[in-house]
Amino acid sequence: MLNNWPVAACIVVALSSVMAGCSESKDAAFNEEVPSATTSSVLTSVGRWISTDTSEVMQDPQTSGLIEINGQLVTIADGSAAFEQQRKLHFLDKETATLTTSSNAFKLATRVRRSCFSDYLTNAPDLEALASDPHNPNVIYTVTEDATRTGALSTRCEKKYQDTGSTDYPTLLVRLARDEDNTVTMTHVRPLQFPTKFEVGNFPNDGIEGMAMAKDGTLYLGLEKDKAGQPRIFSLNMTDDFWKSADFAVVDEPDLSVPTFDAGSHPINGLALYNAADSGNSYLLAAARNDNEVWVIDVAGKAETKRISMQFNVNADNDCGEYVMDNASIEGLVVVEDTLWLINDPWKVNYLKNIKCEAETARYEAMAPLLFSVPLDRAWFQ
Repeated sequence: MLNNWPVAACIVVALSSVMAGCSESKDAAFNEEVPSATTSSVLTSVGRWISTDTSEVMQDPQTSGLIEINGQLVTIADGSAAFEQQRKLHFLDKETATLTTSSNAFKLATRVRRSCFSDYLTNAPDLEALASDPHNPNVIYTVTEDATRTGALSTRCEKKYQDTGSTDYPTLLVRLARDEDNTVTMTHVRPLQFPTKFEVGNFPNDGIEGMAMAKDGTLYLGLEKDKAGQPRIFSLNMTDDFWKSADFAVVDEPDLSVPTFDAGSHPINGLALYNAADSGNSYLLAAARNDNEVWVIDVAGKAETKRISMQFNVNADNDCGEYVMDNASIEGLVVVEDTLWLINDPWKVNYLKNIKCEAETARYEAMAPLLFSVPLDRAWFQ
């Protein structure tokens, strides 16, 4: 059962306390022309270090995206992770915050090996975000972001895929399939095209970082920032014949109340979809990393968008005690039953700012991620 605000199995503190613990500027004003409601209190979640059977912490996976498969949480490493973590699905026991297994390094199906994007997907793809196919738990979608580290496309491929509407090297939507022995294969790939009217801009490292898929086949894609510095949410209609084409998949923009800002950096770094059983309404939960917020966006556009202020703490198992993180950088979230689970992507230029005492230094230097959770609140969806 969902909790009734403010009764929740977490700590509620004054808004000012979390702002003191954030390294990013919060001077951007919210555009009140967009329906919104910011909670006056802060919801605190205490993170747990993700461990493995051979190590105290998971070493530099740069976790980006979070989904649930058969009771386990699943995340993926981006292109800045340690090499041994890349191009794999990582399965987590949410109750113990432990890595239970990792998949093989993704294989490439023949059609992907023969595509224009084979070299990039084989060598160093910057994979961001995950979305589960609601009709097939063995089908997962991921997306690429910064491809500036790869070689240029061939002349033929560059001519074919030059009109991206965004970056020089196209953003790629990738279909992953798991088989019975947990082998994961990149079965299909399609580049995304952003219509010029959307004015996305050319920002290779500020692209799609959140995805969620609805039962009707709508795939939502959260963009960090556009040409005007605003976060955006786009969509694709994943029809039955979607993967029969290798041409651009042209994104649309649903009519959603996404917050807009006058200044500052306010990216969307994760998306999750929640279907409210009592009302039948659907909501997108967006991780606003720099703001330490979760945005609750009504897919139908009937309810105003709510901005849930978050504080991320660590309860160290040493003399450090519990403390507020300076920079958590949430980049994955998923709803499982009545709980919102969140995972962070250690931001390398900021992560060591979290060190409060010497006993924690090795964990932060290993760029180890943490797993957080908070109970859903009925008030978010009213």
